[in-house]
Amino acid sequence: MQQVRLSDIEARVYDAVAALEARGQVPYPDMIAQECGLTEEQLQTPLHLLTEKNLLHREDSPMAGLDFGPRFCAQQLA
Repeated sequence: MQQVRLSDIEARVYDAVAALEARGQVPYPDMIAQECGLTEEQLQTPLHLLTEKNLLHREDSPMAGLDFGPRFCAQQLA
């Protein structure tokens, strides 16, 4: 199986998402940014790249009328 190469910032973002999920917290962009010490603006590119690499997937708010923004969930690394 091919191993995916991540930049340092991509690895930090992925680890932040995984850590939030492990603690039972919802990985919204503001929480991810806080966890990895970035601004939400700095987070946009790594989130996009990790989604393209199928390491994260974006989920929109499942409840109608309650939109807290997208959340990003980690895919399992094989």
